[in-house]
Amino acid sequence: MSSETGDGESAYRQNIRLAILRNRKLGYPKLPLPHGIVLLGWGKIKILQNLPKFAPMFSLLLSGWRRWLQILVLAIALVLLWAPSVLAQANTVNYTYGDLARSDFSHQDLNKAVFAAADLRESNFEGSDLTFSILTDAVFLHANLRGANLSGSLVDRVTLDFADLRDTIFTEAIATRTRFYDTDITGADFSDAVIDAYQVKLMCERAEGVNPVTGVATRDSLGCR
Repeated sequence: MSSETGDGESAYRQNIRLAILRNRKLGYPKLPLPHGIVLLGWGKIKILQNLPKFAPMFSLLLSGWRRWLQILVLAIALVLLWAPSVLAQANTVNYTYGDLARSDFSHQDLNKAVFAAADLRESNFEGSDLTFSILTDAVFLHANLRGANLSGSLVDRVTLDFADLRDTIFTEAIATRTRFYDTDITGADFSDAVIDAYQVKLMCERAEGVNPVTGVATRDSLGCR
């Protein structure tokens, strides 16, 4: 009987020693030792009494540290995954209600930019990337949008009277209740854009040219007959 007990203590002592060495090697925080166990040196321990009954408690402590380490690693991974999207949102250009008349935004990356209700009369957006931008209620009176890309943008209730839209890409843009009076649309591509029927009718009267990027004729993109 005593031999079996001694073997149990010896195995338990060895298990604790290995756990401590492994814990230090992996760089985990120091584990609190069960009552009755003294750490004498590097991997050396002394059991003050017969303590096989503490084995479940030690295993619980070790598993607890591992669980917290897993949670910490998961949290760091989530931060790294979310950081780019948060940073991108923080860097989004937002000029809502801006007084930007005669501003120069030519040849800029304005993807997903927001110019809602902004005054942009006589401003220059030539050659700029305005894909998926929000231009709701903006005023582009006499503005230069030549060669700009507004694909997928929200261009509803916008004033584009007398604006230069030559060679502009307007594909899949939403332009309901938007004004195109006296707008130069030569070579513009309006494929799959949502535009009021009355405006399309007026635009077809002057539509001509082929977009140099998409190769689509302006009349075809508007569905002119």
